[in-house]
Amino acid sequence: MKIDLELIHGILYGNDRLRWDEATQQRIAESYEFLQQFATDKIIYGINTGFGPMAQWRVDDAHLRDLQYNIIRSHATGMGEPLPDFFVRASMLSRVGSFAQGKSGVHPELVALLTEFINRGIYPFIPKHGSVGASGDLVQLAHIALCLIGEGKVHYQGEWRKTKEVMDECGLQPIGIHIREGLSCTNGTSVMTGISAVNQLHAENLLQWATLAAVWMNEIAGSYDDLMSAPLNEYRRHAGQIEIAKRMREWSKGSKRLQKRENMLYDGERLKAKGERDGVFTEKVQAYYSLRCAPQILGPIYDTLQYSRRVIEEELNAASDNPIVDPETKNVYHGGNFHGDYISLEADKMKIAMVRLAMVSERQLNYLCHDRINGILPPFLNMGTLGLNYGIQACQFTATSTTAECQTLAMPNYVHSIPNNNDNQDIVSMGTNSAELCAQVIDNCYQVLSILFMAMAQAVDCLGIQAELSPKTKEVYEAIRGIMPTIVEDTPFYEELQQIENYIRSKR
Repeated sequence: MKIDLELIHGILYGNDRLRWDEATQQRIAESYEFLQQFATDKIIYGINTGFGPMAQWRVDDAHLRDLQYNIIRSHATGMGEPLPDFFVRASMLSRVGSFAQGKSGVHPELVALLTEFINRGIYPFIPKHGSVGASGDLVQLAHIALCLIGEGKVHYQGEWRKTKEVMDECGLQPIGIHIREGLSCTNGTSVMTGISAVNQLHAENLLQWATLAAVWMNEIAGSYDDLMSAPLNEYRRHAGQIEIAKRMREWSKGSKRLQKRENMLYDGERLKAKGERDGVFTEKVQAYYSLRCAPQILGPIYDTLQYSRRVIEEELNAASDNPIVDPETKNVYHGGNFHGDYISLEADKMKIAMVRLAMVSERQLNYLCHDRINGILPPFLNMGTLGLNYGIQACQFTATSTTAECQTLAMPNYVHSIPNNNDNQDIVSMGTNSAELCAQVIDNCYQVLSILFMAMAQAVDCLGIQAELSPKTKEVYEAIRGIMPTIVEDTPFYEELQQIENYIRSKR
């Protein structure tokens, strides 16, 4: 059984359930049974030693179960607002994916109960703040573990309730402590990976919408279509640029707005007839960068997301525990698979890519609003009385300020490391912070794109070109017009903008 982004999407946003095949269950059981035999008369970290800097202290056999309970209870110290349910569910999926490798030595009942929580929509309380991303997400994973032992609180059917009450209601029993369930529950990269998996799904969705916006913007401007031509973009060689240009060509099929350069500027007789062989040309030779360079701007974003998808899916199916319990080689390995650098770096790269997406969207919006730049539209797409009415002027304020916040958040978090834990954790990844900041930028991107799509629909009405759009862009135009009418008189439309955002988020 493999956990991939399609599975996560189906469980988070559909009605899919998590099911485990017999081979996976057997692998988990074999790992537990091997550790049970192997641990006799040996010193193994976190089984009969203290944790972190306290590893130099041997724990008496009489207190080994207490040791596992203690790490859960002592580390449930997060603060701040609770993570949204979809982040919590994705984090639990990521944790199960790690256990499914059969390298943690946990009892199968632990994986079974986590699966029940996922399938029944039982969401442990996980505060936003607490992880430095070094021994993974110790604090936030401890909050999940606290609920698995029947303590703490959960979000269930829209209410915060005591975990034990919900478990009794659902006929579930808390996990037992067998060997190292406490440490394994709290040790790993599952929260940062779960958040990043959700981010990846949204980032890919945003890129699709930004690519469609690039087509629609060039339709509005009446651009020459060679900006998306195959030869031009293939000569640059980058896979992302080639793919974005290909999508733009596919989505612009049937458009009557895009012009052929060979028909307009390469036809000497036509130019002569119009008196445009010399002097100032009445038709713009090349569009502004935010329109013309869409493949070159969105292409690197595509490439970035392709790589982050690979890393995230690898981490979803990785043994991010310590120590690693390996029945195959009959050994227990101590190391640092819990360190979050892989996810932290990808979260920052994704965040920077999404900031760039917000920036190009905001510049496209500016093109639509600025009549002296576009030369074909009224100021701020105002279809009322100029001076008396304001069109979408104030919407640009929102998009610009939101993009500015994205730029502030663009600073990589991966480069931040503060030693802690008596300097045992002397360099840390801050991976969960990176993932959460990326999520904030993604939310901002949805807001900026929502305003842009509202503005493009308004621009179509200003020009009266509804019938000239490609089938792809016309479909979206009609969907937006189903949410809000053409703006003529000034009226609050923040609720309609939210509905457009919901539409963009939900339609893939």
